[in-house]
Amino acid sequence: MFADWQQLVQPAEINALGQAVGSPVPDWSGARHPPHKILAGQYCRVEPLDVARHGGQLFDALHQMPGGANWTYLSHGPFPTLESWEDWMGEHIAQGDPQFYAIVDQTDGVAIGLASYLRIAPADGSIEVGFLHFSPRLQRSRLATEAMYLMMREAFALGYRRYEWKCDAQNSPSVKAALRLGFTFEGLFRQARTNKGRNRDTAWFSILDHEWPARRAALESWLDEQNFDGEGRQRCSLAQIVAMRGRNRAADFMPAVGGATMDACNR
Repeated sequence: MFADWQQLVQPAEINALGQAVGSPVPDWSGARHPPHKILAGQYCRVEPLDVARHGGQLFDALHQMPGGANWTYLSHGPFPTLESWEDWMGEHIAQGDPQFYAIVDQTDGVAIGLASYLRIAPADGSIEVGFLHFSPRLQRSRLATEAMYLMMREAFALGYRRYEWKCDAQNSPSVKAALRLGFTFEGLFRQARTNKGRNRDTAWFSILDHEWPARRAALESWLDEQNFDGEGRQRCSLAQIVAMRGRNRAADFMPAVGGATMDACNR
């Protein structure tokens, strides 16, 4: 366990007192607070959450699963009425942090998911993505990946050094999503809190600023239209693209999208 920790810790220097200290961060003046604006992609847009515009659409989209299975790992919901859902939305929008967004399908303008920035700490250069709630239509789709890409891209463009993802350790779909997107598992906060009368251990993940360029290149390659056939099926998985980049890193080669390179993923 200690050896694992040593592999994750950032490089250090030895000060005049013979102590190991963190490396300097030259000219650090902090990150910028995220402006609450639309983040537009090819397949979806991530837009500031608005009760009047998104409330009814999200209520319908997020209350489709029998028994409310998609609410199990959340601290709130499901909601018995649209009014109670909109009350919750209005209360949390007013807080400012979390800063909420609706994930909207570009094809028809319908809101099909929820996300937020939270624990926004510009002075420290740290920001978290959370309150993620994907409707059945959004789950395991290009839109879901693109929404997460757009929020990551915006955070690092604003100067953040650390982008966090946390989830209930029992929530295996969320854990798998974090790892697929390139987050590094940092550890488990045991008995971090209670959730709906049950213990919650919280799994922590992060992407750091110096890791982002490689993550970004892989995500952009996966999201490229040529990575999908006429039925919308991926030619290369994100994991395959990451592996191809790893094999060719010494030559600084980015796998081409389309053609034989992508076809090779399905052999």
